[in-house]
Amino acid sequence: MIIQPKVRGFICTTAHPAGCFAHVEKQINYVKSRGAFKGPQRVLVIGSSTGYGLASRMAVTFGGGAKTIGVFFEKEADEKRTATAGWYNTAAFETIAHREGHYAKNINGDAFSDDIKQRTADLIRQDLKQVDLIIYSLASPRRAHPKTGQVFSSVLKPIGRSYTSKTVDAFRGEVKDITLEAATQDEIQQTIAVMGGEDWEMWIDFLAKENLLADGVKTVAYSYIGPELTYPIYKEGTIGHAKNDLRHSAEKIEQQLKNLHGHALIAVNKAVVTQASAAIPVVPLYISLLFKIMKEKGTHEGCIEQMDRLFRDHLYGTQSVRDAEGYIRMDDLEMDDSVQQMIAERWPQITTENLSQLTDIEGYREEFYRLFGFHMDHVDYDADVDPNVKIESV
Repeated sequence: MIIQPKVRGFICTTAHPAGCFAHVEKQINYVKSRGAFKGPQRVLVIGSSTGYGLASRMAVTFGGGAKTIGVFFEKEADEKRTATAGWYNTAAFETIAHREGHYAKNINGDAFSDDIKQRTADLIRQDLKQVDLIIYSLASPRRAHPKTGQVFSSVLKPIGRSYTSKTVDAFRGEVKDITLEAATQDEIQQTIAVMGGEDWEMWIDFLAKENLLADGVKTVAYSYIGPELTYPIYKEGTIGHAKNDLRHSAEKIEQQLKNLHGHALIAVNKAVVTQASAAIPVVPLYISLLFKIMKEKGTHEGCIEQMDRLFRDHLYGTQSVRDAEGYIRMDDLEMDDSVQQMIAERWPQITTENLSQLTDIEGYREEFYRLFGFHMDHVDYDADVDPNVKIESV
Protein backbone atom coordinates (compact mmCIF):
# COMPACT_ATOMS: atom_id res chain seq x y z
CA MET A 1 0.00 0.00 0.00
CA ILE A 2 1.21 3.51 -0.83
CA ILE A 3 0.12 5.66 2.09
CA GLN A 4 -0.47 9.39 1.75
CA PRO A 5 -1.86 11.81 4.34
CA LYS A 6 -5.62 12.35 4.26
CA VAL A 7 -6.51 15.36 6.39
CA ARG A 8 -10.11 16.06 7.36
CA GLY A 9 -10.64 19.07 9.54
CA PHE A 10 -8.21 18.76 12.45
CA ILE A 11 -7.44 15.04 12.09
CA CYS A 12 -5.47 12.87 9.70
CA THR A 13 -7.24 9.62 8.89
CA THR A 14 -4.10 7.81 7.73
CA ALA A 15 -0.75 7.11 9.36
CA HIS A 16 2.55 5.88 7.91
CA PRO A 17 4.34 3.02 9.71
CA ALA A 18 7.84 3.83 8.44
CA GLY A 19 7.33 7.53 9.09
CA CYS A 20 6.08 6.91 12.64
CA PHE A 21 9.10 4.68 13.25
CA ALA A 22 11.43 7.44 12.02
CA HIS A 23 9.67 10.02 14.21
CA VAL A 24 9.92 7.84 17.33
CA GLU A 25 13.55 6.98 16.60
CA LYS A 26 14.45 10.65 16.18
CA GLN A 27 12.96 11.49 19.59
CA ILE A 28 14.71 8.54 21.24
CA ASN A 29 18.01 9.68 19.75
CA TYR A 30 17.44 13.13 21.27
CA VAL A 31 17.03 11.59 24.75
CA LYS A 32 20.12 9.44 24.31
CA SER A 33 22.14 12.46 23.16
CA ARG A 34 21.43 14.07 26.52
CA GLY A 35 23.07 11.24 28.42
CA ALA A 36 21.81 9.07 31.26
CA PHE A 37 20.12 10.28 34.44
CA LYS A 38 19.10 8.54 37.65
CA GLY A 39 15.34 8.20 37.52
CA PRO A 40 12.47 5.79 38.18
CA GLN A 41 13.00 2.13 37.36
CA ARG A 42 9.48 0.62 37.14
CA VAL A 43 7.06 2.90 35.35
CA LEU A 44 3.42 2.75 34.33
CA VAL A 45 2.38 5.18 31.57
CA ILE A 46 -1.39 5.58 31.24
CA GLY A 47 -1.93 7.13 27.81
CA SER A 48 1.41 6.14 26.32
CA SER A 49 0.98 6.14 22.54
CA THR A 50 1.16 9.80 21.47
CA GLY A 51 2.11 13.29 22.65
CA TYR A 52 3.38 13.87 26.15
CA GLY A 53 2.66 10.30 27.30
CA LEU A 54 4.79 8.78 24.55
CA ALA A 55 7.54 11.36 25.11
CA SER A 56 7.50 10.59 28.84
CA ARG A 57 7.96 6.90 28.14
CA MET A 58 10.90 7.58 25.84
CA ALA A 59 12.54 9.88 28.40
CA VAL A 60 12.39 7.46 31.34
CA THR A 61 13.39 4.45 29.22
CA PHE A 62 16.24 5.79 27.15
CA GLY A 63 17.40 8.45 29.63
CA GLY A 64 16.76 6.67 32.91
CA GLY A 65 16.85 3.00 31.91
CA ALA A 66 13.34 2.33 33.25
CA LYS A 67 11.18 -0.70 32.63
CA THR A 68 7.81 0.50 31.35
CA ILE A 69 4.27 -0.71 30.88
CA GLY A 70 2.20 1.39 28.48
CA VAL A 71 -1.60 1.57 28.45
CA PHE A 72 -3.35 3.02 25.39
CA PHE A 73 -6.39 2.62 23.15
CA GLU A 74 -5.39 2.37 19.50
CA LYS A 75 -6.49 0.48 16.39
CA GLU A 76 -4.39 -1.79 14.22
CA ALA A 77 -4.70 -1.82 10.44
CA ASP A 78 -7.49 -3.62 8.59
CA GLU A 79 -8.32 -4.14 4.93
CA LYS A 80 -9.76 -0.62 4.62
CA ARG A 81 -7.45 1.61 6.64
CA THR A 82 -4.04 2.02 8.18
CA ALA A 83 -3.47 1.59 11.88
CA THR A 84 -3.65 4.70 14.04
CA ALA A 85 -0.47 6.71 14.55
CA GLY A 86 -0.43 5.67 18.21
CA TRP A 87 -0.38 2.00 17.20
CA TYR A 88 2.62 2.54 14.89
CA ASN A 89 4.34 4.73 17.51
CA THR A 90 4.02 2.01 20.12
CA ALA A 91 5.23 -0.69 17.75
CA ALA A 92 8.29 1.46 16.97
CA PHE A 93 8.96 2.23 20.63
CA GLU A 94 8.71 -1.42 21.65
CA THR A 95 10.93 -2.58 18.76
CA ILE A 96 13.69 -0.10 19.59
CA ALA A 97 13.39 -0.68 23.34
CA HIS A 98 13.70 -4.47 22.95
CA ARG A 99 16.53 -4.10 20.47
CA GLU A 100 18.47 -2.14 23.09
CA GLY A 101 17.66 -4.47 25.96
CA HIS A 102 14.89 -2.54 27.71
CA TYR A 103 11.77 -4.11 29.20
CA ALA A 104 8.64 -2.70 27.51
CA LYS A 105 5.17 -4.23 27.44
CA ASN A 106 1.80 -2.84 26.43
CA ILE A 107 -1.91 -3.14 27.12
CA ASN A 108 -4.39 -1.92 24.51
CA GLY A 109 -7.89 -1.05 25.68
CA ASP A 110 -10.11 1.45 27.46
CA ALA A 111 -8.00 2.79 30.33
CA PHE A 112 -11.17 4.07 32.04
CA SER A 113 -12.45 0.49 32.45
CA ASP A 114 -12.04 -1.81 35.45
CA ASP A 115 -10.96 -4.61 33.12
CA ILE A 116 -7.90 -2.72 31.83
CA LYS A 117 -6.99 -1.66 35.36
CA GLN A 118 -7.08 -5.30 36.44
CA ARG A 119 -5.05 -6.49 33.44
CA THR A 120 -2.48 -3.80 34.15
CA ALA A 121 -2.29 -4.74 37.83
CA ASP A 122 -1.78 -8.39 36.93
CA LEU A 123 1.09 -7.52 34.56
CA ILE A 124 2.75 -5.27 37.14
CA ARG A 125 2.55 -7.98 39.78
CA GLN A 126 3.91 -10.60 37.38
CA ASP A 127 6.81 -8.65 35.89
CA LEU A 128 7.63 -5.58 38.00
CA LYS A 129 6.20 -6.44 41.45
CA GLN A 130 5.53 -2.73 42.09
CA VAL A 131 5.83 0.61 40.27
CA ASP A 132 7.71 3.69 41.44
CA LEU A 133 6.22 6.14 38.91
CA ILE A 134 2.74 6.43 37.37
CA ILE A 135 2.40 8.87 34.48
CA TYR A 136 -1.21 9.86 33.78
CA SER A 137 -1.54 11.30 30.28
CA LEU A 138 -4.96 10.35 28.94
CA ALA A 139 -6.67 12.48 26.30
CA SER A 140 -10.11 11.29 25.22
CA PRO A 141 -13.29 13.00 24.02
CA ARG A 142 -15.50 10.61 26.02
CA ARG A 143 -15.49 8.28 28.99
CA ALA A 144 -17.70 5.41 30.04
CA HIS A 145 -17.88 5.39 33.83
CA PRO A 146 -16.68 1.95 35.02
CA LYS A 147 -19.22 1.73 37.86
CA THR A 148 -22.39 3.22 36.36
CA GLY A 149 -21.79 2.67 32.64
CA GLN A 150 -22.82 6.28 31.94
CA VAL A 151 -21.02 7.74 28.95
CA PHE A 152 -19.76 11.30 29.34
CA SER A 153 -18.65 13.54 26.45
CA SER A 154 -16.38 16.56 26.80
CA VAL A 155 -16.84 19.90 25.04
CA LEU A 156 -14.49 22.81 24.41
CA LYS A 157 -16.63 25.79 25.25
CA PRO A 158 -16.49 29.06 27.21
CA ILE A 159 -18.50 29.45 30.40
CA GLY A 160 -20.97 32.22 31.23
CA ARG A 161 -21.10 33.87 27.82
CA SER A 162 -20.28 33.21 24.20
CA TYR A 163 -16.77 33.93 22.97
CA THR A 164 -15.57 35.27 19.63
CA SER A 165 -11.95 35.22 18.52
CA LYS A 166 -9.67 34.38 15.62
CA THR A 167 -8.84 30.90 14.54
CA VAL A 168 -7.07 29.40 11.55
CA ASP A 169 -7.73 26.67 9.05
CA ALA A 170 -4.11 25.55 9.06
CA PHE A 171 -4.29 23.66 5.77
CA ARG A 172 -6.11 26.30 3.77
CA GLY A 173 -4.14 29.10 5.40
CA GLU A 174 -7.31 31.03 6.22
CA VAL A 175 -7.74 33.20 9.30
CA LYS A 176 -11.35 33.66 10.33
CA ASP A 177 -13.48 34.60 13.30
CA ILE A 178 -15.16 31.89 15.31
CA THR A 179 -17.91 32.22 17.90
CA LEU A 180 -18.37 29.55 20.55
CA GLU A 181 -21.58 29.42 22.53
CA ALA A 182 -21.42 29.16 26.30
CA ALA A 183 -21.53 25.69 27.83
CA THR A 184 -24.51 24.45 29.79
CA GLN A 185 -24.07 23.23 33.35
CA ASP A 186 -24.48 19.65 32.12
CA GLU A 187 -21.73 20.13 29.52
CA ILE A 188 -19.41 21.51 32.21
CA GLN A 189 -20.03 18.49 34.44
CA GLN A 190 -19.61 16.04 31.57
CA THR A 191 -16.28 17.64 30.60
CA ILE A 192 -15.08 17.36 34.20
CA ALA A 193 -16.14 13.69 34.24
CA VAL A 194 -14.01 13.01 31.14
CA MET A 195 -11.01 15.28 31.62
CA GLY A 196 -10.91 15.81 35.38
CA GLY A 197 -9.15 13.74 38.02
CA GLU A 198 -11.64 11.02 38.96
CA ASP A 199 -10.06 8.35 36.79
CA TRP A 200 -6.55 9.28 37.97
CA GLU A 201 -7.76 8.77 41.53
CA MET A 202 -9.34 5.45 40.56
CA TRP A 203 -6.06 4.20 39.12
CA ILE A 204 -4.10 5.13 42.24
CA ASP A 205 -6.77 3.67 44.55
CA PHE A 206 -6.78 0.42 42.61
CA LEU A 207 -2.99 0.06 42.49
CA ALA A 208 -2.75 0.91 46.21
CA LYS A 209 -5.30 -1.74 47.14
CA GLU A 210 -3.40 -4.26 45.02
CA ASN A 211 -0.20 -3.32 46.92
CA LEU A 212 1.54 -2.35 43.69
CA LEU A 213 2.88 1.08 44.75
CA ALA A 214 6.53 1.15 45.79
CA ASP A 215 7.79 3.21 48.71
CA GLY A 216 8.59 6.72 47.47
CA VAL A 217 6.23 6.35 44.51
CA LYS A 218 5.47 9.43 42.42
CA THR A 219 2.59 10.07 40.09
CA VAL A 220 2.41 12.95 37.61
CA ALA A 221 -0.43 14.22 35.43
CA TYR A 222 -0.26 16.89 32.74
CA SER A 223 -2.11 20.17 32.38
CA TYR A 224 -2.04 23.44 30.49
CA ILE A 225 -2.87 27.00 31.54
CA GLY A 226 -1.78 29.23 28.66
CA PRO A 227 -1.92 33.01 28.27
CA GLU A 228 -4.82 35.38 28.92
CA LEU A 229 -5.43 35.33 25.16
CA THR A 230 -6.81 31.77 25.42
CA TYR A 231 -8.36 31.99 28.92
CA PRO A 232 -12.00 32.10 27.70
CA ILE A 233 -11.63 28.86 25.73
CA TYR A 234 -9.12 27.17 28.01
CA LYS A 235 -8.39 28.22 31.60
CA GLU A 236 -11.82 29.79 32.20
CA GLY A 237 -13.70 27.39 29.92
CA THR A 238 -14.96 23.85 30.35
CA ILE A 239 -11.51 22.34 29.98
CA GLY A 240 -10.14 24.72 32.62
CA HIS A 241 -12.78 23.53 35.08
CA ALA A 242 -11.73 19.95 34.35
CA LYS A 243 -8.09 20.86 34.98
CA ASN A 244 -9.08 22.45 38.31
CA ASP A 245 -10.69 19.14 39.21
CA LEU A 246 -7.43 17.43 38.27
CA ARG A 247 -5.59 19.69 40.75
CA HIS A 248 -8.02 18.76 43.55
CA SER A 249 -7.39 15.09 42.72
CA ALA A 250 -3.64 15.68 43.00
CA GLU A 251 -4.17 17.05 46.51
CA LYS A 252 -6.20 13.98 47.51
CA ILE A 253 -3.67 11.56 46.03
CA GLU A 254 -0.82 13.43 47.74
CA GLN A 255 -2.47 12.77 51.11
CA GLN A 256 -3.13 9.15 50.17
CA LEU A 257 0.53 8.53 49.29
CA LYS A 258 1.97 10.06 52.46
CA ASN A 259 2.30 6.70 54.16
CA LEU A 260 4.46 5.58 51.21
CA HIS A 261 6.52 8.81 51.24
CA GLY A 262 5.06 9.41 47.78
CA HIS A 263 3.93 12.46 45.85
CA ALA A 264 1.24 13.45 43.33
CA LEU A 265 2.30 16.20 40.96
CA ILE A 266 0.96 18.16 38.01
CA ALA A 267 3.24 19.48 35.30
CA VAL A 268 1.91 22.45 33.35
CA ASN A 269 3.33 21.97 29.88
CA LYS A 270 3.96 24.25 26.93
CA ALA A 271 1.57 24.50 24.01
CA VAL A 272 2.60 22.02 21.32
CA VAL A 273 1.00 20.41 18.29
CA THR A 274 -0.80 17.25 19.39
CA GLN A 275 -3.89 15.44 18.17
CA ALA A 276 -5.70 16.96 21.17
CA SER A 277 -4.54 20.57 20.79
CA ALA A 278 -5.34 20.60 17.06
CA ALA A 279 -9.02 20.20 17.96
CA ILE A 280 -9.24 23.31 20.16
CA PRO A 281 -10.45 26.46 18.37
CA VAL A 282 -8.09 29.49 18.55
CA VAL A 283 -5.21 27.35 19.87
CA PRO A 284 -3.65 26.34 16.48
CA LEU A 285 -3.32 30.00 15.51
CA TYR A 286 -1.83 30.83 18.92
CA ILE A 287 0.62 27.92 18.60
CA SER A 288 1.68 29.08 15.13
CA LEU A 289 2.45 32.54 16.49
CA LEU A 290 4.15 31.12 19.59
CA PHE A 291 6.38 28.84 17.50
CA LYS A 292 7.64 31.73 15.39
CA ILE A 293 8.55 33.83 18.40
CA MET A 294 10.13 31.03 20.43
CA LYS A 295 12.13 29.80 17.44
CA GLU A 296 13.39 33.35 16.91
CA LYS A 297 14.48 33.42 20.57
CA GLY A 298 15.97 29.92 20.44
CA THR A 299 13.69 28.65 23.23
CA HIS A 300 11.29 26.45 21.25
CA GLU A 301 10.62 22.96 22.62
CA GLY A 302 8.49 20.04 21.48
CA CYS A 303 7.09 17.20 23.56
CA ILE A 304 10.33 15.24 23.84
CA GLU A 305 12.48 18.21 24.88
CA GLN A 306 10.01 19.12 27.62
CA MET A 307 9.55 15.62 28.99
CA ASP A 308 13.29 14.99 29.01
CA ARG A 309 13.71 18.22 30.97
CA LEU A 310 10.81 17.37 33.31
CA PHE A 311 12.21 14.02 34.42
CA ARG A 312 15.89 14.82 34.22
CA ASP A 313 15.83 18.24 35.94
CA HIS A 314 12.60 18.51 37.92
CA LEU A 315 11.16 15.19 39.08
CA TYR A 316 14.52 13.45 39.52
CA GLY A 317 16.95 16.37 39.47
CA THR A 318 17.75 19.43 41.53
CA GLN A 319 15.79 22.06 39.62
CA SER A 320 12.14 22.70 40.34
CA VAL A 321 10.13 25.62 38.98
CA ARG A 322 6.90 25.59 41.02
CA ASP A 323 4.18 28.19 41.29
CA ALA A 324 2.07 29.13 44.31
CA GLU A 325 -0.32 26.25 43.63
CA GLY A 326 2.50 23.71 43.47
CA TYR A 327 2.45 23.17 39.72
CA ILE A 328 5.72 22.28 37.98
CA ARG A 329 5.91 25.01 35.36
CA MET A 330 7.29 23.41 32.23
CA ASP A 331 5.65 26.30 30.35
CA ASP A 332 8.11 28.78 31.86
CA LEU A 333 9.70 29.56 28.48
CA GLU A 334 6.31 30.00 26.78
CA MET A 335 5.05 32.30 29.52
CA ASP A 336 8.17 34.46 29.54
CA ASP A 337 7.05 38.11 29.67
CA SER A 338 8.88 39.09 26.48
CA VAL A 339 7.32 36.20 24.55
CA GLN A 340 3.79 36.99 25.70
CA GLN A 341 4.24 40.69 25.03
CA MET A 342 5.18 39.97 21.41
CA ILE A 343 2.16 37.67 21.07
CA ALA A 344 -0.15 40.35 22.44
CA GLU A 345 1.25 42.88 19.96
CA ARG A 346 1.09 40.62 16.89
CA TRP A 347 -2.20 38.81 17.54
CA PRO A 348 -4.51 41.68 16.45
CA GLN A 349 -2.52 42.13 13.25
CA ILE A 350 -2.83 38.56 11.92
CA THR A 351 -4.87 38.14 8.74
CA THR A 352 -5.03 35.52 6.01
CA GLU A 353 -2.79 37.73 3.89
CA ASN A 354 0.06 38.08 6.40
CA LEU A 355 -0.35 34.70 8.14
CA SER A 356 2.90 33.29 6.74
CA GLN A 357 4.87 36.40 7.69
CA LEU A 358 3.63 36.85 11.25
CA THR A 359 3.33 33.19 12.27
CA ASP A 360 5.07 29.88 11.72
CA ILE A 361 2.02 28.27 10.15
CA GLU A 362 4.28 26.12 7.98
CA GLY A 363 6.03 24.82 11.10
CA TYR A 364 2.63 24.04 12.63
CA ARG A 365 1.64 22.03 9.54
CA GLU A 366 4.93 20.14 9.52
CA GLU A 367 4.54 19.21 13.20
CA PHE A 368 0.97 18.06 12.53
CA TYR A 369 2.01 15.82 9.63
CA ARG A 370 4.84 14.32 11.67
CA LEU A 371 2.34 13.25 14.34
CA PHE A 372 1.04 10.78 11.75
CA GLY A 373 4.43 9.77 10.35
CA PHE A 374 4.45 12.05 7.31
CA HIS A 375 7.02 14.62 6.12
CA MET A 376 9.89 12.79 7.81
CA ASP A 377 13.32 13.00 6.20
CA HIS A 378 14.72 9.87 4.54
CA VAL A 379 11.33 8.13 4.31
CA ASP A 380 10.22 7.14 0.82
CA TYR A 381 6.51 7.98 0.74
CA ASP A 382 6.16 6.62 -2.80
CA ALA A 383 7.25 3.15 -1.68
CA ASP A 384 4.83 0.30 -1.17
CA VAL A 385 4.60 -0.44 2.58
CA ASP A 386 2.73 -3.04 4.62
CA PRO A 387 0.29 -1.26 6.97
CA ASN A 388 -0.05 -4.39 9.11
CA VAL A 389 2.46 -3.86 11.89
CA LYS A 390 2.37 -5.99 15.01
CA ILE A 391 3.05 -4.92 18.57
CA GLU A 392 4.83 -7.91 20.07
CA SER A 393 3.32 -7.63 23.57
CA VAL A 394 -0.28 -6.92 22.49
